[in-house]
Amino acid sequence: MSLKFFKPLFDSSSWPLQELNVEQKGVVFSYFLGFLALLWFLWFFISNNSNKRLPPGPKALPLIGNLHSLEPELHTYFASLSQTYGPICRLWLGKKLGIIITSPALAREVLKEQDTIFANRDVPAAGREMSYGGADIVWNPFGPKWRMLKKVCVRDMLGGSALDPVYALRKKELRQTINYFYSQAGLPVNVGEQMFLTMFNVITSTLWGGTVKGEERANLGAEFRHVVYGITELLGTPNVSDFYRGLDWFDLQGVSKKMKVLAKRFDKIFESMIDQRQKMDRNAEMGADVGQESKDFLQVLLKLKDEADAKMPLSMTELKALLMDMVVGGTATTANTVEFAMAEIMNKPNVLRKLQQEVDTIVGKDNIVEEFHIQQLPYFYAVMKEVLRLHPILPLLVPHCPSETSIAGGYTVPKGSRVFLNVWAIHRDPSIWENPTEFHPERFLDNKCDYSGNDFNYFPFGSGRRMCAGIAMAERMFMFLLASLIHSFNWKLSKGENLDLTEKFGIVLKKEMPLVAIPTPRLSNPTLYE
Repeated sequence: MSLKFFKPLFDSSSWPLQELNVEQKGVVFSYFLGFLALLWFLWFFISNNSNKRLPPGPKALPLIGNLHSLEPELHTYFASLSQTYGPICRLWLGKKLGIIITSPALAREVLKEQDTIFANRDVPAAGREMSYGGADIVWNPFGPKWRMLKKVCVRDMLGGSALDPVYALRKKELRQTINYFYSQAGLPVNVGEQMFLTMFNVITSTLWGGTVKGEERANLGAEFRHVVYGITELLGTPNVSDFYRGLDWFDLQGVSKKMKVLAKRFDKIFESMIDQRQKMDRNAEMGADVGQESKDFLQVLLKLKDEADAKMPLSMTELKALLMDMVVGGTATTANTVEFAMAEIMNKPNVLRKLQQEVDTIVGKDNIVEEFHIQQLPYFYAVMKEVLRLHPILPLLVPHCPSETSIAGGYTVPKGSRVFLNVWAIHRDPSIWENPTEFHPERFLDNKCDYSGNDFNYFPFGSGRRMCAGIAMAERMFMFLLASLIHSFNWKLSKGENLDLTEKFGIVLKKEMPLVAIPTPRLSNPTLYE
């Protein structure tokens, strides 16, 4: 039994009540205990009358349910529960019922056969604050508005036809990263940190590359890094308000308050970018000389907003929520996957040799990697698929929430419960995968697994209506980054260092120990690093 995951709930430094005096604290605490007692009575009464057909699971304590036994690495803890209680099991997160799915058959039942019912979200308090009240594509309830937002994302922002025109922006940022590694040749560099900065610069330049210039852009990047890290930390904080919605208003841990501060900083930046872009567009319409036009997603979104169907308008709030999704959701995800890939490759020298042989054959050692090369690199694709099998970037996906009480695996899944699909465990199931914990890209050379979400043995981006809208962007950037790193440099650890592949659970799965490696240029012409 571990209290490590539950400990933040009782960390006095995270509670705004610490500013009260002793007497005031006593009064507040007495009211709090009385309110919790009432909640427990109601919970106990209701659960005793509705638990008969729930999935099996560990015994729950009054009031707190199973919160006391949660472990920090939720993906492995949930996998251990499934080994004990079966492919569908339950646990009580305070008053919130959690359902854990850990088999392809049940994943198909939930995400395909009953996709419409399970296509909603149980929005956490922190998520509401950072997404303008759930106005983005991640947290928006399933329905016409959500369909409109997803259509905008896929058609105008993240689909192949939308990505092609802004390739020059992506290439420019990647070449700057390669140049940085070249300048650090022979020195240890934090690979994951640089991948994050690269993805951040790619995302922001794609969003408003024609709006922000020079030093202003560099300063903006420094501020955004701080805000992104703060947001992801708060999204991963266990929050009493999510487990006992009656306490939401009190914000006992101050999570909502802290998220409001960070979201406001984002909003201020978004407002500034929007204002600048609108001024640029007005000047262009008036025939003013504004320099060479640089197309970016912000320009596209503002045009869509102005031309939107009156029956289904795109509001400024929704526009900013989409920008938030792109910045927060498009940076650490790809960066962490590339870092895992580099670590696994460095741990398998034979894989590195095969990759370098493939990229040398297709690209040549007298050329640089371009995006059009990546379709000709089947072994790199196999590596990408194997990394996403072993280290799915969202190991539990984004939890689903049934809009009505349903049946899965013969058990009742009540309306409003939080449904976790443990993709990490399914991807390591020995009944599905041979030597499941081994990094072996060759398994995907003849395996036709893709990211369509139709194969429930392998669905790292989810499945059904709620599957990731940014697959095309993620695939392009992963392949472009990895091929460029492998083609341009040899990589090794510092003397005496050991390669650690341990995972750390969070909103986005990451390496527990950052990958610090030494790049050595392998191309003879220095101009190829410019």
